[in-house]
Amino acid sequence: MRAVRTFGLLWLFAVGASAQALNHKIDLPKDSPVGLLSADFTNSTATARGGMYVVDVHASLSLRNSTQRRIRGIAFAVYAPEVGGKGSITVPSLDVAPGETFSVRVENHLVRPLSAGAGGPSVEVKLDGVLFEDLGFYGPDSLDLQRQMTRWELEARRDRDYFKFVLKNSGAQALAREMLSSMAHQRDRRGPGAQIVRGRSTNVDVERDVQFAFAAMPDAPVEALDGTARVSASEARAPRFSVRNRSGKSVEHLEIGWIVKDQQGREFYAASMPADLKLAPNQSGEVRQDAGLRFQTPVAIQSVTGFITGVEFAGGQQWIPSRGSLSALRGIAPTSPEEQRLLQIYNKRGLDALIEELKKF
Repeated sequence: MRAVRTFGLLWLFAVGASAQALNHKIDLPKDSPVGLLSADFTNSTATARGGMYVVDVHASLSLRNSTQRRIRGIAFAVYAPEVGGKGSITVPSLDVAPGETFSVRVENHLVRPLSAGAGGPSVEVKLDGVLFEDLGFYGPDSLDLQRQMTRWELEARRDRDYFKFVLKNSGAQALAREMLSSMAHQRDRRGPGAQIVRGRSTNVDVERDVQFAFAAMPDAPVEALDGTARVSASEARAPRFSVRNRSGKSVEHLEIGWIVKDQQGREFYAASMPADLKLAPNQSGEVRQDAGLRFQTPVAIQSVTGFITGVEFAGGQQWIPSRGSLSALRGIAPTSPEEQRLLQIYNKRGLDALIEELKKF
């Protein structure tokens, strides 16, 4: 059995008559690349409501990079161990040098039956993955986040390089204009929320087949040829895509973004749908999924456009769209976590702080 180093915290708090003792522990493997310096769960609460415990975790972990490699991302699994409930915390866009300390916020909402476990409600936080500067990965990856964390890091490098290019070739004021433009696009990007679901919902909305259009992505290693989906006012489901691997590498995974246009002509990015699909070089294939998008508010869908948002090759190497490829989707395609982080620095600390941040890389 793998040895773990466990740090436990136990405290009592009062939230009316239903308050219970809440146990917490943090599990780090013996060979963990990060060490725990402290953990603050002061603002976390567990409340009995009906036959359930509602556990709200609001915690802060202080960690140290114990390796000789720079850390770019970290992920934790958050469990209600008595019933197997699970959440996650993923932090991309880190730059933690060997020996440096950093903090991670843990924000999760978990529910478990009152009858589960004899010792009252508890929460367990486990290290699930660490991504390094060389794109090496440590951890069990039980949440299957390695692919996403690697993609975020590639996007971060792409976007930082772009903003550094703007700064070097056009100056600080041009960089400021890019930040203002990005903020404006984010405001315009808002649409009805959507989530990926499996199977069909129980509602009886009238459905119809809609043909997918595909945005041109000249540098994409996989070409989407055609596709359809079943759409209603509340869902777009059962997608089918024909794709062709036009690269010289074997493909093992791809993701296709969905852009929905409503009857008023408004376009919004809905989600990116993953698909495990093995394609040899120059081979064609088809993706069929018993899944779809469920909208939080009804949408009168006029059309759906797809575009390749990511490809993973055999061996783990990934492709992501360049900013040039995404230029036609400016204002629709999602902003990377790194661009959002840089925007926060610009908004809170100003242009000089943003420039200093870019100089670190």
